Amino acid sequence: MKYFIKTLGCQQNESDSERIVALLDNKGYKKTEKLENADLVVVNACSVRQSAIDRVLGLKKKFENLKAKKILTGCVLKSDRIKFRKFFDEILNTNEFLKYHKFSDRINYGKNKNSAYVPIMTGCDNFCSYCVVPYTRGREISRPANEIIDEVRSLIKNGCKEITLLGQNVNSYLPRRQAGKYGFAELLWKINSIPGDFQIKFLTSHPKDFSDKLIDAIANCKKVAKEIHLPIQSGDNEILRKMNRHYTVGQYKNLIGKIRKKIPGVKISTDVIVGFPGETKKQFQNTVKAFKEIKFDKAYINKYSARSGTLAAKFKDDVPLKEKKRRWKILNDMINKKAKIMPVKSRL
Repeated sequence: MKYFIKTLGCQQNESDSERIVALLDNKGYKKTEKLENADLVVVNACSVRQSAIDRVLGLKKKFENLKAKKILTGCVLKSDRIKFRKFFDEILNTNEFLKYHKFSDRINYGKNKNSAYVPIMTGCDNFCSYCVVPYTRGREISRPANEIIDEVRSLIKNGCKEITLLGQNVNSYLPRRQAGKYGFAELLWKINSIPGDFQIKFLTSHPKDFSDKLIDAIANCKKVAKEIHLPIQSGDNEILRKMNRHYTVGQYKNLIGKIRKKIPGVKISTDVIVGFPGETKKQFQNTVKAFKEIKFDKAYINKYSARSGTLAAKFKDDVPLKEKKRRWKILNDMINKKAKIMPVKSRL
């Protein structure tokens, strides 16, 4: 039996696909790169971005003459599932697909791999008004630290040189089954102490709970990359409130100031949404002002698109697409003056 897998989503989806591959390999399936040769087709998608959903819909024609069993998994909203029922045999969330699969099984494909994603938690408790993650992945659940550390040790032993720790908000990592308060800063220190020549990265962080303890850990752990992805999403306080982000622009700038003071030479990237419902030209100019003052090294700039099931989907999407594109170009041109713009790809 042969399987074909296609991933359409963020780094978390890519990590999930690696675990799906390990699961299928353990069950005796053989991977094929040709869709037409597959007995089983798995599409791992994400409803966070409309573009990923559109790409799944684009597979319908290719699937028409396929005899293979077709399974859709990943972060898929109930409203999106309705669209896919006609050309997928099964639609399962990731936890259902990996029901009998342990995180540690991923070491089967970690051999001779230079880099690897290691999920440290799943879900999100923040409920940003534009985001579907709490509805597709559920509330936050952190993995036990010893399980994560064992996985990292195995990857390093097998030659991995770059470990990226994944979570929708790694700052809030806190395994409930662990005695005492064992947060993300402590986890970084533990992984940093593992023998070997490797680098530690992490995605992604929320500004509202980026602690001084975490800043100190990043500054002093030699193996932790001095790179921080810290989404600002907007440079206007009213828009941030509508986004349910729980910080102000002033608080964000103060945080950046502390990070740069304690971590000289740190590279800071961000996410920003242009054309959020109700965003006026003046409010967008506040984002432009923030970009000028903060001087991000990289930015993932996204034009707002409504996702059904979120609070923001109830707001009137009143910024025309032409205007969203204009605002995108302004920020794009600004960031290009400092660094090459990153391709728009869904972050965690």
